Amino acid sequence: MVSLQEQLMKAGLVDKKKVKVANQEKSKQQKIERRTGVTSVNEAREAALEAQRQQAERARALNAERDAAAAARAVAAQIAQMVKVNRQSKGNGDIAYHFTLGTRVERIHVSEKVREHLVAGRLAIVAQGDVFELVPRVIADKIAERAPDSVVRAKKQDAATAVDEDDPYKDFKVPDDFDW
Repeated sequence: MVSLQEQLMKAGLVDKKKVKVANQEKSKQQKIERRTGVTSVNEAREAALEAQRQQAERARALNAERDAAAAARAVAAQIAQMVKVNRQSKGNGDIAYHFTLGTRVERIHVSEKVREHLVAGRLAIVAQGDVFELVPRVIADKIAERAPDSVVRAKKQDAATAVDEDDPYKDFKVPDDFDW
């Protein structure tokens, strides 16, 4: 097997004098290490290893970001598929149904029967960008597991029906289907 020094000499990058000087320095360094018992640190090698570790860490971070983005896209595709398959009709759109999405009050036009299903909690509203779709409660629960901010709860099942014992207005119930 041909050594690196011989390969460099054949390529014309070094001459015999430089190889001889390098070998002498190497043997001096080894002699000093044997006498003192202290090993010298090859700074170039340590710098190369550190650079390699940093590059591997950057690659891991980029891969983690890429995996997170791919997972988010997969969840969005699953939600879109569930909404597409289980979408319910809004009816004729006679009645404006108001609901809150975050801090905004939104409105969709639905029929009387669909409005009753929304009020009863059998249907839920799912936001996909600027479009609102109606889906059954079971599907809305599955979507809420993946992306809770995209599902609008028209009526909470247990939380809305719970009444505080000390509430002075507990006898005055506000209807859920109150129109403005």
